[in-house]
Amino acid sequence: MKIWYISIKSICEIKTVLYRVYMICVKNFNMSIKNKLDTLKDKEILVTGGCGFIGSEITKQLSNLDSKVTIIDNLSSGKEEYIKNLSNVNLIKVDLSDDSKIKSIVEGKDFIINLAALPFIPDSYYYPKKFFEVNVNGTIGLALAAIKEKRIKRFIHISSSEVYGSARYTPMDENHPTIPQSTYAVSKLAGERAIFTIHKEHNLPAVIIRPFNSFGPNITQPYIIPEIINQLSTDSTEIKLGNINSKRDLTYVSDTAHGIILSLVAEGVIGETLNVGSQRSVSVINLVEIISKLMSKEVKIKIDPDRFRPFDVDTLVCNYDRANRLLEWKPEISIEDGLRKTIDWVKKNGIHFNEPEHGWPSSYRSNQEN
Repeated sequence: MKIWYISIKSICEIKTVLYRVYMICVKNFNMSIKNKLDTLKDKEILVTGGCGFIGSEITKQLSNLDSKVTIIDNLSSGKEEYIKNLSNVNLIKVDLSDDSKIKSIVEGKDFIINLAALPFIPDSYYYPKKFFEVNVNGTIGLALAAIKEKRIKRFIHISSSEVYGSARYTPMDENHPTIPQSTYAVSKLAGERAIFTIHKEHNLPAVIIRPFNSFGPNITQPYIIPEIINQLSTDSTEIKLGNINSKRDLTYVSDTAHGIILSLVAEGVIGETLNVGSQRSVSVINLVEIISKLMSKEVKIKIDPDRFRPFDVDTLVCNYDRANRLLEWKPEISIEDGLRKTIDWVKKNGIHFNEPEHGWPSSYRSNQEN
């Protein structure tokens, strides 16, 4: 019987070699993900909600990759003008609830990115049933159509960081408890859980993305940044807001879209849930300070009790380590640069909000052309 003795020096040398091999593998892995984006050329990609805020940016980036993009959008909040000058893009105006049309549209597609949703939290207070019809039942219908279309390589479902509720710890990873604090958030959690179980039961090649708060051009909803810019664009020296102490994790929309597109081609992500965010949390009051400085405005904040949400989320801070590891993704654009780009877009295009349904509350949808 031979006894092998290994010195501490030898162990250290072995560890060094193994680490170098690991780093080479990581480098090759990273290169392969970026190179694989080129494989999306001429691929048939269905983007639901592709005329919306994030959807139109995804569509633009896919068009730049020479993908063949089909958009499903009922234009309840999305705008056709956001995609009209893009090449290789076909818009089909249809509701996600139209199962027969959805089935025919899904035929022949290679990839699906599902962004179609009712997205604005205050609307969900008044029409909770409608939110579930779209965000849950519509999602399930699309997934069932994808199952029957055997050639689907990846089904990317876009959820929301709102499913977490307010942070129990920060930064918030994908294992953070899901305790949604609005009907919208409950509908998004139900939708993503349905996709996950369908993935397990029917081998749907699904990836779930939980974007934190995105901002940028192609505005479709009166989220906090458009609301602040909108009010600062008037001659008033006063701005009316609700909870100015809430904090949100902010990511520029082109970064968010890039992360979602990477999930189409990355290996080892099917069945995964991935956070996409910046790990940069900013309070509403700090946003007012930054935006007013960029717009060269001096304003006072007036607290409007009607703007408080009944069960608001206090803090969201993203941990994107998993997306960084599996997608080699990280945010590139700073908050200040992103806000500057957004302000410039608003100055050029103005802000106009649609009402998704006849009779829905319009208090948040006061339109303003600048």
